[in-house]
Amino acid sequence: MPRCVALLRGVNVGGKRKVPMSELRMLFESLGHSDVSTFIQSGNVLFTSRARVDPADLESAMADRFAMVIPVFLRTHHELEAVLGRNPFGHADASKLHVGFMAAKPPAAVVAGIDAASFHPDRLAIRDRELYLHLPIGMGRSKLPAYLDRQLKIPVTIRNWNTVTMLCELSGS
Repeated sequence: MPRCVALLRGVNVGGKRKVPMSELRMLFESLGHSDVSTFIQSGNVLFTSRARVDPADLESAMADRFAMVIPVFLRTHHELEAVLGRNPFGHADASKLHVGFMAAKPPAAVVAGIDAASFHPDRLAIRDRELYLHLPIGMGRSKLPAYLDRQLKIPVTIRNWNTVTMLCELSGS
């Protein structure tokens, strides 16, 4: 049975779109998932499933329970290991690294049209369904994530490097 991580977009950020982690765990358990746990309040759910999990099913269940649309991005432990291994900014300060988990791989033409140079010293790299960000000026001050959201037109949720590392570790145990 694969160990999965559900990454929820936009919950418990800045005191908005509040979702209690205890209720989230109970919801996942009610859907038949086991070994359910959460990591920090920003919507990271680790769980084991006997069957293939469809993000749309989780989104529907959360809409019913919490009365809000919450996009869900699923990754397995092995996919998270690959994310860590593909880090194009390996020598950068880990506190300035982030990973954006996208719902799908963006079209090559869209990626080619991104003007990353305008956001120097911030840097980006896209690898499959992940968006790697090196933001030396900090996530809160960088304009690059908002620009990418507009350009890519693909749902994405961003986690800092330490969170991604910990989710990989937790999903492997």
